[in-house]
Amino acid sequence: MKKKMPITEILNSMHDLFQDYPLTELEYQTPFQCLIAVLMSAQTTDIQVNKVTASLFKKIKGPQDILDMGEDALGEAIRTVWLRTSKRTNIMKTATILVQKTNELLADKNTCKTLSPAKKLMRSEKEECIYESSEQVFQEHGYYLPDTIAWMTQLPGVGIKTAKVVLYVLYRQKRIAVDTHVHRVMNRLWVIDTKNPGRSSVLLEEIIPDSHKDIAHRCIIYFGRYLCKAKKPECHRCPLQHACKWYNQQVGK
Repeated sequence: MKKKMPITEILNSMHDLFQDYPLTELEYQTPFQCLIAVLMSAQTTDIQVNKVTASLFKKIKGPQDILDMGEDALGEAIRTVWLRTSKRTNIMKTATILVQKTNELLADKNTCKTLSPAKKLMRSEKEECIYESSEQVFQEHGYYLPDTIAWMTQLPGVGIKTAKVVLYVLYRQKRIAVDTHVHRVMNRLWVIDTKNPGRSSVLLEEIIPDSHKDIAHRCIIYFGRYLCKAKKPECHRCPLQHACKWYNQQVGK
């Protein structure tokens, strides 16, 4: 067996290829739209989600807009998204919870007084919306959106992966969200040896140092999506083929 390549070297190589890519290919303008887009992307491609949200997000900016739209209209708007019935229900329930939490904050004058003044963080050249905390979102947009795993995963339809994606993309927290791409790539490169993404998620957050967590989520996903594909990986242009278990077993021999 070949010696495993250090995870930092693997991530640096991936980052060289995809450093100019956005944090996510999902398109959105507000924090709530980010959450909804990620929630809808489960078992659905970003391309398909973007087709749906192109028109939906003209009407939906925050959670109250979902309640004003109603469940039937929402279902019609997302009819081409996989698992649309369950996602429609979860989106409606999530919006209800966030509106209730928002109203509680608005009613609590003491809470409102302790919220720090809005401070917009520097946006990237790609206009990515990044926030320091749920307090900043509340100040800038007028609604509550969780900034912790514990709170985020209480929302209907929001599992660990969805929560980590939102916390990374929106709040730029050092999270490693594991989808099929990340699970596949990290196993092929001998970084981990796991059978399911859930276990991979736990191990990768332990293995990847904080110094590289900021780039890891983005570059591993793109590496798996556009280079180390499931069925037809493009090994001929991969800079990591010498460290790849799959290449050495299937191609290199």
